Amino acid sequence: MGKENHSFTSDFILLGLFSSSQSSLVFCSLIVIIFIMTITENTIMILLILRDSRLHTPMYFLLSHLSFMDILHISNIVPKMVADFLSGSRTISFAGCGFQVFLSLTLLGGECLLLAAMSYDRYVAICHPLHYPILMNDYVRILMAGGSWLVGTVNSIVHTAYALHFPFCGSRAIDHFFCEVPAMLKLSCVDTTLYEHGVYVSGLIFLLVPFSLIFASYVQILLSVLQMKSSEARKKSFSTCSFHMIVVTMYYGPFIFTYMRPKSYHTPGQDKYLAIFYTILTPTLNPIIYSFRNKDVLEFLSIKNRKWIFPNP
Repeated sequence: MGKENHSFTSDFILLGLFSSSQSSLVFCSLIVIIFIMTITENTIMILLILRDSRLHTPMYFLLSHLSFMDILHISNIVPKMVADFLSGSRTISFAGCGFQVFLSLTLLGGECLLLAAMSYDRYVAICHPLHYPILMNDYVRILMAGGSWLVGTVNSIVHTAYALHFPFCGSRAIDHFFCEVPAMLKLSCVDTTLYEHGVYVSGLIFLLVPFSLIFASYVQILLSVLQMKSSEARKKSFSTCSFHMIVVTMYYGPFIFTYMRPKSYHTPGQDKYLAIFYTILTPTLNPIIYSFRNKDVLEFLSIKNRKWIFPNP
């Protein structure tokens, strides 16, 4: 079979983010630092939640799953990207590309649902505190976390199988730093319009609906905050909600822009720069915004608890 014909066994080429310039080396080093920070932050967060009984609450239970998703997601992308830059090899096998697509879609979809669940948790805690133990009991929080993983996985299996069954003709160079469906569709030599409609429907379910629920939850939270008598409490709540919405917008905004546009509107290289927000930046910011600014976590990390963390021999 000639090179111009489609083949399911041929490798793909990831053009990546970096060129061979000196500035690219600096940028690559920055990505490595961010990667290490992300792994460290989220690992610490998971360990804190497991070890401190004060953090055995629905909110931190969901946060532990968010941290685990972020660790898996950035680990699925950055090591390969950095290795390709350092080695000069930009190829990825068909199976490797399929695995990246599957894991990425599983984690992206699961995180979209999990963020909506977390906003509901905050809504109930602030707007209906007396009903919180009932509305966010152990069964509900396990259902929320497990449902996010399960629905994200099922959605990913469908899209991965469908996207990879298309024939890829001519160049197999993906203008991206990892295998992502919108970038791969541009290489297909058949009409993918029907599949793009399916991606649009998934976008409504995993992006627009959760984002709308998150926005509505925080509107209700802010309305409740306005009724607080303490100006300090209002200021703190406004600050917390603002940071949360900034991170949520950084995650959902580029994600929606990438996955809910027709293939013809995707310009070369644009998607990969948008993907930096929801694959690299938000996994780094999530533990800082959702956890390390929290009083309970800061108290656990304070000097008086260092003896517990670093016991004497």
